[in-house]
Amino acid sequence: MSKYKEIKGFKVQTLASDTAASVAASGSWSAGGALNTGRENVGPAGVGPQTAALAVGGYTTTHVNNVEQYNGTAWSEIAEINTARYGNASSTSGTTTAAITVGGNVSPKLQVESWNGSSWTEITEVNSVKEYSGSAGTSTAMIVGGGSPRNTNTETWNGSAWTEVNELNTARYAMGTFGITTAALFTGGDKGPPSPPVTGATEVWDGSSWTEVNDMNTVKQYLGGAGTTTDGLAFGTSGPNSAKTEAWDGTNWTEVADLATGRYAFASAAGSGSAAWAAGGTPQITATEEWTTTPAANLTKINLGQVYYNSGSNAFKVTQQSPPTGTWSSGGTLNTGRSRFGGASNATQTAGLVFGAGGSPYGQTEEYNGTAWSEQNDLNTGRYISYGGGGTQTACITAGGYNPAGSPVYATVVAEVYNGTSWTEVNDLNEGRLDCATFGSSTAALLVGGGEGPGGPNTVASVESWNGTSWTETTDIPTSRQEMGGWGIQTAGAIVGGTKDTGPTVVNKVYEWNGSTWSEGGDYPSVVKYTTAFGSATAAVVAGGENVTVKIATSASYNGATWSTNNSLSEAKMGISGNGSSTSGFVAGGENQAGSTLTATEEWTVPEANKTITVS
Repeated sequence: MSKYKEIKGFKVQTLASDTAASVAASGSWSAGGALNTGRENVGPAGVGPQTAALAVGGYTTTHVNNVEQYNGTAWSEIAEINTARYGNASSTSGTTTAAITVGGNVSPKLQVESWNGSSWTEITEVNSVKEYSGSAGTSTAMIVGGGSPRNTNTETWNGSAWTEVNELNTARYAMGTFGITTAALFTGGDKGPPSPPVTGATEVWDGSSWTEVNDMNTVKQYLGGAGTTTDGLAFGTSGPNSAKTEAWDGTNWTEVADLATGRYAFASAAGSGSAAWAAGGTPQITATEEWTTTPAANLTKINLGQVYYNSGSNAFKVTQQSPPTGTWSSGGTLNTGRSRFGGASNATQTAGLVFGAGGSPYGQTEEYNGTAWSEQNDLNTGRYISYGGGGTQTACITAGGYNPAGSPVYATVVAEVYNGTSWTEVNDLNEGRLDCATFGSSTAALLVGGGEGPGGPNTVASVESWNGTSWTETTDIPTSRQEMGGWGIQTAGAIVGGTKDTGPTVVNKVYEWNGSTWSEGGDYPSVVKYTTAFGSATAAVVAGGENVTVKIATSASYNGATWSTNNSLSEAKMGISGNGSSTSGFVAGGENQAGSTLTATEEWTVPEANKTITVS
């Protein structure tokens, strides 16, 4: 018997307003109750959410031991801490009956006090000085890191003892922080020389180590923070007092509604981006502000593919990522400028890899963490005029390319695998080639077409498949070509553009691969060579290249059948290398129309958005 839901379908939620890509990003600040004692340097962190919070210590004309509790409407004075202090860290996700405060400008600066709802008790001291440190967590599971004088020391608390753990990547103090002891985020702060001392650098803690992620849009110090590692806020700063607020969605920072009052060195906390608060600050402010989000309470964040009925606009809507809405933004700078080089096309925007070219001996390798590039061990055989690479930042294969030191065999047969640390030579290709396309993984890759010599007419149609041990010749592409872009995995990929042997002629043809045969796909909007591509067989991005002799900034997305035009790169260039997916990736390096070799990185991001469903 058929079920009712199978016949009638599922209930769709009715909402008065649209969902938001981020809970935090959808809100605004409003006035709350005033502190009884205006003060600065209270914190830099407070305790608890908007309706059950604590502000501990601070500075008026001297250190204070005042503690106030907030119920969402008014602050009331409660039992004082035993030792007056300011610049102390607190358990941001603690409660009004269970919290701790750590260090600060107090002697000795190792002091820790615990709150049980009625009184404060001195407990086990931290191992290293903690003043203006970052903190996150509860009274029994807390992380504290950095501080003044600038340091990277990090410790965790399990309710009875402090343990030193892996250090922050950047020494700093006066940060904005939020999260829990196994998933915390520290951002901004004063990192000292070299100039500028104030930073927007952001690091995420996963319970064992810190990872650098995307910076804030505006550098900040003595700021506030609230939320989780996937949905948070950073707000306020000094020099001059700022009201700027930024929302974190787990990948990027976005500027949102400002505080009403610019401030710094204030108390703030919340376990979610929808319950943030800010109280006190310089110059000895009493005002409190509360962050309120606007989406419907029962569906406050976009989930890709969700369908709902918007009762305000009388329309059905679906949430999606539409490639034409994607944008390119500036990223980190390569240490070595390069063009016509390799990259791990299936790596990510925050864990990328490029290699080759860059000047003799042409083996330079760099890794990207979403913010900055770092030099790694070189290829064993330097090369350039080699496109793509099968795999990720920690598992990638490259083969072929132009090896200037290999005369008379310029088009090399050498293949190498990268393990995240170094390159190892593996079994050779059956046929040496350069200007080929490579995609897939380090154990299952496909190498397509190419040329037999630099600038020569001997373009090939042959294709080789890698199984983790050896290369095997497989089905040729329909027409020989080189200088094309390629994307996908070993059993589902495609190539675009390139130069045919006859002419030679630059083409716009797409050939799709299903694991055994090639078929013609939708033509690219223009003829192109020396382009780059990344993504899957049915969701890919192509960017840059050369239209015969003119460099182009064009970018387009492919859905497996047709192309849609994206926003263009900031500069026309060819010979770039790309990593990522159809909604999150980057391109790096290349050569511009003037012939200059570039170091710039441009990051590709497609936002989540709501689209009205129309029926025709």
